Amino acid sequence: MSKAPSKEKKSKKTKPTKNRFQQISDAANLYGERSFNNYAQIRSVAEQVRDGLCEYLDSERKCVFLVPPQGAFVSQNYGSAAFSATGKGFLPLEPISFGLAVRVSESGDFMRMVLHCRKEGDHLYMQVEEDRTYDFDLPLNETELNACLEGLFQYLLHWFKDRVERYDHGNYGSSDIGFDIQRVNVEN
Repeated sequence: MSKAPSKEKKSKKTKPTKNRFQQISDAANLYGERSFNNYAQIRSVAEQVRDGLCEYLDSERKCVFLVPPQGAFVSQNYGSAAFSATGKGFLPLEPISFGLAVRVSESGDFMRMVLHCRKEGDHLYMQVEEDRTYDFDLPLNETELNACLEGLFQYLLHWFKDRVERYDHGNYGSSDIGFDIQRVNVEN
C-alpha cells in the first residue's frame, strides 16, 4: 500500500512589513543619497571650471573664485557657501547655482557670473546667467571643459564690448539686469 502524502500545514513566513515611519525614513535616506550625489557632482564641475578658467585667463595669478550666487563677496573661495544649496538644512535635491568672481581689471575689479546647474542622469547642464547652456558628460572631459572655458571668456569679453558699443551709439539705457562688479582688495 502506498501512503498518501501527508498534508502538513506549512506556515508561510511573511516578510514583516515596514511601518509608515520606516517607509518615509527609507525614502528620505534615498533622497539624501541622491541630493548629496547631485551636490558633489555639481561642486566638482564648478571647481574644475573655476580652476580651468583661472589658468585659461591668467596662469600667473589667482583670478577666479567660487563665490555665493547672491550678496556681497570678496576675492576668495567660499567653499560650500558658494552654492545655493548651502544653509538650507536638509540638502535639497534641486538644481544648484553658484557664482564665479572673475578678475576683470588690473585695479582689482571682479565681476560675478552666476551659473545654474542641473544633473540629469550622466549629464550635467550648466547655464550662464540667461545665456548659453553647456552640456557636460560626466565625468567631465577636457574637450567639453575647454569649450566651456572659451565660451565663458567670450561671454565676459562680449559683455563689456557690447555695452561700450551701445554707449558709443547712444543706446546704452536698457532695462537689463547687470552683473555685480565690485572692487575688492587683492593680495596678488
